[in-house]
Amino acid sequence: MKKNYDYLTYSFPTKLFSTITVVLIFICFSIQFVNAQGCVAIRGMGCSATNSGSSVNKSGLMFTSNLRYFQSYKHFRGSHEEKERVENGTEVINDSYFLELGLTYGISDRISVSANLPLIHYNRSSLYEHYGNSTTANPEQKRFATQASGIGDLRLAVLYMVTDPHANSKFNLSIGAGLKLPTGNENVTDDFHRKKSDGGDSTFVRPVDQSIQLGDGGVGFNLELQSNLVIANNLSLYFNSFYLFNPENTNKTLTRGTLVGADPLIAYHSVADQYAVRLGANYMLNHQFNVGLGSRLEGIPSEDIIGKSEGFRRPGYLIAVEPSVAYQFGQNNLALTVPYALYRNRTKSVYDKADPTGARHGDAAFADYSLNLSYSHKF
Repeated sequence: MKKNYDYLTYSFPTKLFSTITVVLIFICFSIQFVNAQGCVAIRGMGCSATNSGSSVNKSGLMFTSNLRYFQSYKHFRGSHEEKERVENGTEVINDSYFLELGLTYGISDRISVSANLPLIHYNRSSLYEHYGNSTTANPEQKRFATQASGIGDLRLAVLYMVTDPHANSKFNLSIGAGLKLPTGNENVTDDFHRKKSDGGDSTFVRPVDQSIQLGDGGVGFNLELQSNLVIANNLSLYFNSFYLFNPENTNKTLTRGTLVGADPLIAYHSVADQYAVRLGANYMLNHQFNVGLGSRLEGIPSEDIIGKSEGFRRPGYLIAVEPSVAYQFGQNNLALTVPYALYRNRTKSVYDKADPTGARHGDAAFADYSLNLSYSHKF
């Protein structure tokens, strides 16, 4: 963890994980990549990774779960890191926790259907959203926290194996299409702090920052491509790509909690596309242990492929190196991946590009790495 602050209001909600039993009733399927690690773009510039270790045959059923954590606090404007934010203690710190649960069902040996639902908890601490960053407005440099907890957006998918799994054991190729439903709350609110004229503290309620909203409020659809190639007895290459199309322009969440003084172009939160691409290699140490090394590209584009791209968004992308280790025992598979960022870039949004001087360029905070622990069980 980056820093400890005595005045942060922070508590991980115990009720979040008590809802797992209820959630399982509604989850039917989970997005899985065949014989390779898979990647599903999610809100918060994160990416889950699972390793099923095997495909799902006809009438087969597989339970999956993925626990993910990352902390974003390093600010970038373009590819330039604003190191002074951390040095001065004015950085925004987002702690993001995800628990994704699901099941996969095989309609046939080549077609499977799936769904995935995340349970999410965010904690965001900052100065500027409350008393302010300046020592004049905030002489004690106090920071406060806002939080969001609950379910995220449900994803449903159909996956088709282009190659016959019974005819070719060294190469497989599959394509998929999915639907994202806005089950996550896109208008979570919390208490924000203001200093009164007499120096006392006051609070008011408004929507939390877009980066910690549980959902985006839009119906979207995705396309994905996955492949795996065995090039030696114990060595294989994998490739996964995913693109989420969000045709809706904006949702109903106010960017700063009010329309007063807001630019119409960014008055509401944008419903943005997302994408992820992974390429790497896996090496089987024995029948149970598997180690891997790959690369990962993921991000949010400045402009959507379908529909308008207005509203407030923080577009950008990162490139990471991704080591992994997996252990298979019986019908169970346990995998750990730790993507570490090599390059981060906060690109210009539509709002930034609308500046006739070309000087406007918003910033965004990125994480150094993320921890992804996944587990799957084949029934």
